[in-house]
Amino acid sequence: MFDRIAELALRRARLVLALGLIALIAMAALGFGAFGKLLGGGFEDPGAPSSRAEKLIDKRFGGETNLVLLVRPDEGGLDSPAAERAGRTLTADLKEEPTVSNVISYWDGGAATLRSEAGDAALVLAHVKGDDTERADHAEGLIDEYTGERSGLTVRAGGSAAVSDEIPAQVAKDLAVAEAIAVPLILVLLALAFGSIIAALLPLVIGLIAIVGTFAELSVLGGLTSVSVFSINLTTALGLGLGIDYALLLVSRFREHLAEGADVPDALRHTVRTAGRTITFSAATVAAALAALLVFPQFFLRSFAYAGIGVVAVAAGSALLVVPALLALLGHRVNRGRLPWAKTVRSAEAPLWGRLARTVMRRPALTALPVLAVLLLAASPLLGVGFGTPDERVLPESAQSRQVAAAVQQDFAGSDESALQIVTTGPVGRAELGSYATELSQLDGVIRVEAGTGTYTEGRQIPPGPANAALSRPDAQRVSVVTDLVPKSEQAEDLVQSVRAVAAPAGTEALVGGTDARLVDAKDSIADRLPAAIALVAGTTFVLLFLFTGSVVQPLRALLLNAISLTAAIGVMVWIFQDGHLSSLLGFTPQPMDTSMTVLLFCIAFGLSMDYEVFVTSRIKELHDAGADNGRAVADGLAHTGRIVSMAAGLLAVSFFAFGAAEVSFIQMFGLGSGLAILIDAVAVRGILVPAAMRLLGRAAWYAPKALHRLHTRVGLTEGTAPEPVREKAGV
Repeated sequence: MFDRIAELALRRARLVLALGLIALIAMAALGFGAFGKLLGGGFEDPGAPSSRAEKLIDKRFGGETNLVLLVRPDEGGLDSPAAERAGRTLTADLKEEPTVSNVISYWDGGAATLRSEAGDAALVLAHVKGDDTERADHAEGLIDEYTGERSGLTVRAGGSAAVSDEIPAQVAKDLAVAEAIAVPLILVLLALAFGSIIAALLPLVIGLIAIVGTFAELSVLGGLTSVSVFSINLTTALGLGLGIDYALLLVSRFREHLAEGADVPDALRHTVRTAGRTITFSAATVAAALAALLVFPQFFLRSFAYAGIGVVAVAAGSALLVVPALLALLGHRVNRGRLPWAKTVRSAEAPLWGRLARTVMRRPALTALPVLAVLLLAASPLLGVGFGTPDERVLPESAQSRQVAAAVQQDFAGSDESALQIVTTGPVGRAELGSYATELSQLDGVIRVEAGTGTYTEGRQIPPGPANAALSRPDAQRVSVVTDLVPKSEQAEDLVQSVRAVAAPAGTEALVGGTDARLVDAKDSIADRLPAAIALVAGTTFVLLFLFTGSVVQPLRALLLNAISLTAAIGVMVWIFQDGHLSSLLGFTPQPMDTSMTVLLFCIAFGLSMDYEVFVTSRIKELHDAGADNGRAVADGLAHTGRIVSMAAGLLAVSFFAFGAAEVSFIQMFGLGSGLAILIDAVAVRGILVPAAMRLLGRAAWYAPKALHRLHTRVGLTEGTAPEPVREKAGV
């Protein structure tokens, strides 16, 4: 296959590039529509009890409160004639909105719980209708219409609908900032690395194609299933990074062969035959790691699998087709545009990496143990890790929805918006409902329980008012459990379990929903499927590396070293984002690690680690197969790949580190964590731990049972035609 690709590039280069340009234009036109199809949210398991509760409440009771309007009079008190008149008008106007239901206002019934303890503010609660996309669109319009100065009132918006409106808008701004930082910096670094403008531009071309192609894929998928808007961030960072990685490998290998005296056709054939196989295997390992995200039911995580697999496929495919065609046309002109300080073409070989490998292999334990100690120390914060889901605290303190949430928590005695929402799946008699609500009201942390039969506090019943009647239907009952606990705290999660432990009224099921219930269910859902995801990642990686190397030891060595580097990177993120170190510098609020984003970080970082594993192992295996002993194969392999891996890792890390400038904290964590994992892998693992492990393993590094060896002989994939034998052997 790779020989045919090389011949196609040599014979039909202009045709390949013309078709590629047409495909790029078509993908750009299709991808432009992706942004209107992508959704916010997606952090919940649609089959979880809390999700079922939300759907049933939407269907039978008009929906849970998801929009909170915090209202303050500019002059006078809440009960002044002007404030009351303006408040009633605001409430009436909101009730007339076709996209809103279940409007509850301080001025429409005078509920004391909707008045602040200081008496200077009131709440208007509502439910914004629709699915995730419709709700976001409706919320944006409602917030624009009803917030700000309004007839002597100052109105601000909060609640989950407002948060869902603000987070995507902030992420879009963060993405623009990240691209403005990353792209120019990457171009400068590529020029410095290659010493040639022409050679530096080729990897950026592939990065652009990978991004545009994946946007087209997301546009198609967005019309068929739910796809998260946050997948755009992964598309840009990973598309730019992998496009650069793959093109960098091809261009470097091509320039290396030209420098050795090969003519252009032979240099291109050998480049595609060897580097092409490396890219194919690398793409397969990255895609396998990202495919593990498909086992989770949350479409937030599944979306990153769609985007990640797509961007890997487009990046690898365009690198294998477009770059050879460009190199065939450019030939020796690939070195044109040489910068003034670059007097000669840079050699692909990096003696420093070879010397480092030899030093490590002379004293493997002495050099590897300190590195392992540092990585294990970095991983130690994982011992105290906690997990959560995104809320208004991921936004900057200046965000309107965050300020409203803080005011509601501080100034109001229990928020209906953060209450546990219970709905029964069938009819319940008044006596059974009263007994159930009474038992709930006696749980620790519960302020009151609202039900169709009245309000319950510490086991005492207050007769029902007009608002209680809306909680009762012939075919279902709704119960609201209001608490004074901090939302998403450990105590709030414990209360969810306590509420679920209370026996439901006979003949029905009581589904518990609300913010804290969704958090509990999200954590349980991910924890239940995480072993399967890890097994899928480990199993597919083992098989692919076995097919690539013919050894059962190499895959195990790779999995172990990758696990060490990953735990170190995630441990540092726990130290920063959960424990709060560097919070003042980065401008975020410490909170438990985002459950979904941590899983995503694991899969992304693991896949990219395997990317560089394949880069290095391919050259080591090539030399080993040519007859070099283990020590020389490792040292010379690192000497030939060290510069490429360090350049590729540095450039990819830049594209992720650029998200450190984001103002949404889980995007910051994802960017910094991915960038750090890449650098740890490229420097500590590839530079030190791999040579040390290979030296300690010796010949056993290439071991496989006879049956598997015969299997690999039949179905395994090699670097191509056998290289020239290594006549001079050097031990370590």
